[in-house]
Amino acid sequence: MLTVRKSQDRGYADHGWLKSYHSFSFAEYFDPQFMGWGNLRVINEDRVAPGTGFGTHGHRDMEIVSYVVSGELAHKDSMGNASAIPPGDVQRMSAGSGVRHSEFNHAQGQQTHFFQIWIEPSVAGIAPGYEQKTFADAEKRGALRLVASPDGAQGSVTIHADASLYAGHFDGAEQAQLTLAAGRKAYVHVVRGAVSVNGTGLQTGDAAMLADESDLRISDGKDAEVLVFDLQP
Repeated sequence: MLTVRKSQDRGYADHGWLKSYHSFSFAEYFDPQFMGWGNLRVINEDRVAPGTGFGTHGHRDMEIVSYVVSGELAHKDSMGNASAIPPGDVQRMSAGSGVRHSEFNHAQGQQTHFFQIWIEPSVAGIAPGYEQKTFADAEKRGALRLVASPDGAQGSVTIHADASLYAGHFDGAEQAQLTLAAGRKAYVHVVRGAVSVNGTGLQTGDAAMLADESDLRISDGKDAEVLVFDLQP
């Protein structure tokens, strides 16, 4: 079964400095039909104005992944990490027993466009952790490149959750397939462009939620960038 979640049906918040689309219920946006998918709890598509950002705030017991599309995101946390996250980098922060952090766009005249992703962990109360890695566009060209996984396979960042995240770029005849184990769920989000998922066409901002499917097929890309999640039921 494949269910399409259209871009325009997402929640939306305009805070002036931040414009954010919510794929699932978040903050003041609430839809009981969209509380998450499997153990994927949040996908926020955020656009942060120059010179602004999220002040210091706390999290607990959540695996948080940041995926920057354009611009740059400055991160600082209570573990002592201070880094810049450019496009191509994937950042993982395990909130565990508790962490505080801030995220800012320090660039002048350039918006930061990124995805904030929350995945429910498989274990609670662990020590907070941080990891950041670069994945070149060439690795994602016509392929689903593993960028986050429970065991850090293929050089991916390690998340403390029964989930895997892939990123891919597709155009023309390029295609890829992902085998799904029995009972697993999958989620595909189109970052940009157009693409087909198991024969169903999707546009920028659209998503596909899959259940009871044996595989996931990406094809017919038109300057497309996708995020693909393999999730626990």
